[in-house]
Amino acid sequence: MQNIQSYIQTHKDRFLSELIELLKIPSISADSAYKNDVLKTAKQVKISLEKAGCDLVEICKTEGHPIVYGEKIIDASLPTVLVYGHYDVQPPDPLDLWTSPPFEPVIKSTKIHPEGAIFARGACDDKGQMYMHVKALEFMTSTNQLPCNVKFMIEGEEEVGSVNLSKFVKANHDKLKNDVILISDTGMISKETPSITTGLRGLSYVEVEVTGPNRDLHSGLYGGAVANPINSLAKMIASLHDENNHITIPGFYDKVEELSNEERSQMSKAPFSLENYKAAIDIEDVHGEKGFSTNERNSIRPTLDVNGIWGGYTGEGAKTVIASKAFAKISMRLVPNQDWEEITQLFKAHFENIAPKGVKVKVKPHHGGQGYVTPIDSIGYQAASKAYEDSFGKTPIPQRSGGSIPIVSLFEQELKSKTILMGFGLDSDAIHSPNEHFGIWNYLKGIETIPLFYKYFTELSR
Repeated sequence: MQNIQSYIQTHKDRFLSELIELLKIPSISADSAYKNDVLKTAKQVKISLEKAGCDLVEICKTEGHPIVYGEKIIDASLPTVLVYGHYDVQPPDPLDLWTSPPFEPVIKSTKIHPEGAIFARGACDDKGQMYMHVKALEFMTSTNQLPCNVKFMIEGEEEVGSVNLSKFVKANHDKLKNDVILISDTGMISKETPSITTGLRGLSYVEVEVTGPNRDLHSGLYGGAVANPINSLAKMIASLHDENNHITIPGFYDKVEELSNEERSQMSKAPFSLENYKAAIDIEDVHGEKGFSTNERNSIRPTLDVNGIWGGYTGEGAKTVIASKAFAKISMRLVPNQDWEEITQLFKAHFENIAPKGVKVKVKPHHGGQGYVTPIDSIGYQAASKAYEDSFGKTPIPQRSGGSIPIVSLFEQELKSKTILMGFGLDSDAIHSPNEHFGIWNYLKGIETIPLFYKYFTELSR
């Protein structure tokens, strides 16, 4: 598009400073102590959309955190792109592992980002990637190059399961009517090898509670005579995988999509260094389901992982007790055809069944969502591919992601439109981890590429 690169260079410093100001606000949706900060962020997103050129922007209340809706309708006969993103962020814990405070953004050079990266919670997931779309709109409106209509739906509860988004979507079909949905909340293979995410795993997230005696007991007086909930929980969790790292829940694999050898062969063509992968996270060897490669394990195969476990005394020094209770949080990443609610029930029935006598088990479902696959022969995918070809000089590789965006399947069900996942993050950006960051190059490249999607989608839709 005309002047896009020069426009970005002219406004680069402002684009960075605006994002940094947004990242300073601790919009942690999971912690009620930050409720006002979440609202403050929503108001800032509203202001940014107004300045970028939206004719209508409103903060829509929900039973939880608000949704920011904006639109720029130039001609009802033209296609409409609906941009989805989220302004809430993960908790920053553990704080002592951050090299700089999580809500005091700093720009630092790294091996992968020699030009600099913004270090802050939410830099990549998803404030930085969401804000690319705001700045892309600014470019198109200020240079009179917006080729179609655009709507924005930016929520504040993605990191806690989009608790109220489904209600909002179901109640606002006309408001959200669109021809394609555009999301940047995923990543790409590398700066040299662009890729478009064509599949997402589903998710089932549960919390388990194992209760033994009615109070904490002296481990000398009662040890060996009563079931220890922590010991029992550890054994139960260990039994959820067999010696081949196959999940042992009956029925878990019944509906798993099995990819053909041809599809698996195509996946294997993506550039990947196992040694670099291991070095990046400082491990001696990889781990996972027998019979599948690392890239297959983290994209086309389902998983079960413990995300947190606690119980008993964890303070300084010693306290010799048998705890009354033990807890764990467990997530299961699911592949297409696996229904997250069905999997949750299978887990619950199995986990209760394997509990030893002497303890009681509670399974509390938290949230979940279905997996999603977008076809590469759709107009939306073709438009995205052409956009990447223009900005990167290379055809992007279609790639399935191991992550989950549960609302994507909801969008197709309720709004009857496909979602295109144009992510510009990298695996090394440490999302959900200490020292999360987003490369300045990636941020600006996203702003450059997104308007090209609008151009090609409008042309291909004619």
